[in-house]
Amino acid sequence: MTASPARIAPIPVEEWNDDAKETLPRYLRRPELFDPSRPDALPMPTSLRLFAHHIRLTEPWLAFSEVLVGKSSVLDPKHRELVILRVAWLTRSDYEWTHHVRIGRACGITTEQIHAIPEGAAAGVWTPLERAMVAAVDQMLGRFRVDDETWQALAAELDTAQLLELSFVIGSYCCLAQVFNNVGLNAEPPTEPLDAPAIPALED
Repeated sequence: MTASPARIAPIPVEEWNDDAKETLPRYLRRPELFDPSRPDALPMPTSLRLFAHHIRLTEPWLAFSEVLVGKSSVLDPKHRELVILRVAWLTRSDYEWTHHVRIGRACGITTEQIHAIPEGAAAGVWTPLERAMVAAVDQMLGRFRVDDETWQALAAELDTAQLLELSFVIGSYCCLAQVFNNVGLNAEPPTEPLDAPAIPALED
């Protein structure tokens, strides 16, 4: 996907105000690796540099997101990443797609499954639960509600907490993708080949 011009440019770390410096690094797994005073510092994720524009808004969002992806999550990480990838594909979010292809692989999603994401639930690489999860993404984004058949398939294997969290993951990552698309947030340049389908361009 060709990078689009940013409507809201991420703020360089060197220009962060005190609130951003104090708050945002807490949401990095290894914040010391991103310390700009280090000669070998890793580049700060562009999402955090975007969030530096409005800490009072984005810090609570990050705290909420940490519940969905952190130790308190009740979903299998592989399943969580699967639905995030389907959300990213349907919303054409290059940023979400690029980041979560890597995260998804680390959580056990195979390269074959990543290449099947564009095909959706019809692909022959899913377990019955995974197929229902992919279908749930399509239905929530397409008509804003999971149909009864898909819900029953999910409920056969997930408890009520997992069903609720699944709904929040799909909804919140759709929201985030829309924000990223709207402000023109692009993924960081890859450091290695992604081995994944390229996200189609957004249409005006």
